[in-house]
Amino acid sequence: MSSKEILSFLELVGQLKHLKREGWVIKKIDNCETVSGHMYRMAMCTFLLDEKSQLNRTKCLELALVHDLAESIIGDITPNEGIPPDVKHQMELEAMRKITKLLPKSTGDRIMELFEEYESRETDEAKFVKELDYFDMVQQAYEYEKSTNVNLQEFFTAVEGKFSTPLLVNLKMELDKKRAEIKSDENIE
Repeated sequence: MSSKEILSFLELVGQLKHLKREGWVIKKIDNCETVSGHMYRMAMCTFLLDEKSQLNRTKCLELALVHDLAESIIGDITPNEGIPPDVKHQMELEAMRKITKLLPKSTGDRIMELFEEYESRETDEAKFVKELDYFDMVQQAYEYEKSTNVNLQEFFTAVEGKFSTPLLVNLKMELDKKRAEIKSDENIE
């Protein structure tokens, strides 16, 4: 693998530092988070798994760091865009093939395996990381509601019933309490 290809990979990854999350752009949130900011907080959340957890923390960390990598090529596609899930998945898969070809074979294969594991949600780790994806979204929505007075209820509605991991169930319940407090204090409509 050439240094030129690895630099191309790093350049693609670097684009995620500047790619704004489309859901917040649509809601006209100024200075909204980027895809890499979202992935970073998800990755940090994996450290919340304690020693009693049956989940592989390292695997969860890797899944969190890989799950939106395809967006460096295809962008952040939201459900509002009307692209069918199977078409979106195919676009992501093709982007991941391009991305992983820039890396040494064993590294590229590992990243592709992680991406496919996340997409299939057949492992407990992939299911947990998907829940982290949802939780980070509502955590961010809460933070934007708090700082902007914009009602982002649709993001909370979208994740109803999606949490089963005790850690995230508890965090979501606490977040809902905090949100109810700010809504009553600040009259968010």
